[in-house]
Amino acid sequence: MPRGVAIPELSEQLFKAVERVLEREGPGGLSGRAITREAGVATGLLYNHFADLDDLLAAFILDRARAFVGHVEALSSRPGTGTVTGNLTEAATAMAPVITLMYNLVVSRPSLARRLHGLLHGSELSLLTLEAAFAGYLDAEKRHGRVPASVDAPALSIALVGAVHHLLMTGRLSMMGQVVAAIVGKLGARRRSSQLTGC
Repeated sequence: MPRGVAIPELSEQLFKAVERVLEREGPGGLSGRAITREAGVATGLLYNHFADLDDLLAAFILDRARAFVGHVEALSSRPGTGTVTGNLTEAATAMAPVITLMYNLVVSRPSLARRLHGLLHGSELSLLTLEAAFAGYLDAEKRHGRVPASVDAPALSIALVGAVHHLLMTGRLSMMGQVVAAIVGKLGARRRSSQLTGC
């Protein structure tokens, strides 16, 4: 296996070890030795498959970011089920602990932030992707009659993504349910209560 091409199973093993070390010791406790010890593998395996520690951490963040985007995109299968506010809250808070760990990690390592900036440029992982996923879900709920036809889904999705981003940066993801309810909960305020059971 060429250096810099990680075995998928080993990658996930190392990613989970990164999460555990971050949870227990914070970004300051991360080192190649600490991660491989946590994963139960030889330290050399990390450097056989990743160029350096930042390479591993960047791969970890990209993998978890893709998982989060995928979770939000899965809203497309939920129109007409549960409640609109509940579905949006669950999607927005998916992986909240991991996202918080990722944010703290990037803030603590400027070299990692620079590397990620280059990797993310032009990729499918962007706030615009999340906006499109939220907007698509809201438009689908319009067709189910659970969101008023007058609602501007793209504009509302910007508010939702902005809320996720702000609460992440201020360490208050636990408030997401309240914030989503405030943004979305009054969508049908001028509609008859019998039409609002889905909100």
